[in-house]
Amino acid sequence: MLPTLIANGGPVIWLILLAAATAAVVFIERALFCHRSQINSAEFLNGVRTVIKRGNVVEAISICDATPGPVARLVKAAILNRDLGRERVREAVEEAGLVEVPRLEEKLNLLATIAQLSPLLGLFGTILGFITVFGQIEQAGLYAHIEMMSHGVWKALICAAGGIAVAIPAHAGYNYLVSRVNKIVLDMERAAAEIVNIVTESPGGGNGGNDK
Repeated sequence: MLPTLIANGGPVIWLILLAAATAAVVFIERALFCHRSQINSAEFLNGVRTVIKRGNVVEAISICDATPGPVARLVKAAILNRDLGRERVREAVEEAGLVEVPRLEEKLNLLATIAQLSPLLGLFGTILGFITVFGQIEQAGLYAHIEMMSHGVWKALICAAGGIAVAIPAHAGYNYLVSRVNKIVLDMERAAAEIVNIVTESPGGGNGGNDK
């Protein structure tokens, strides 16, 4: 069935299939990236806090290096700047966040673009299909019959359905990924606020909190 639909869809259906394949690859890659980036930030910060309270900064940095995701990298930036005062620690965390957020949002615009363009590609294929139909009617005149027009109608309907079939999951996938990214960013914000307090209130960190 599918090979027949592709064969009757005309050249535009290949563009729609290319868009579908691209959207699938982007969604899978971003979903895996978000899965790797999201950790139990509360448990992670509790472990870091315990180690820092013991004064073992090297072990705290090792924990950050061994933990995937942007939260761990923000925490590491705070630890590395712990002796420079509270404001510098906060700036270091903000700078790290400015690097991490674009990584999380990478390629999401491509998925949104595919979701928006796929129906337009389907409409374009539909118009080409009906142009084919009316061209055949014009050539055949009074001798036109349904079999002569069927190929153009097939092309129109297949392209319209294909465009919508790609747009629906692409929209859903985009919204799902945006929600995952927003959740990770929220975890980053909470972790940033907490790690600033942890490293500046620890012994020898940020002048013992005197820079508040």
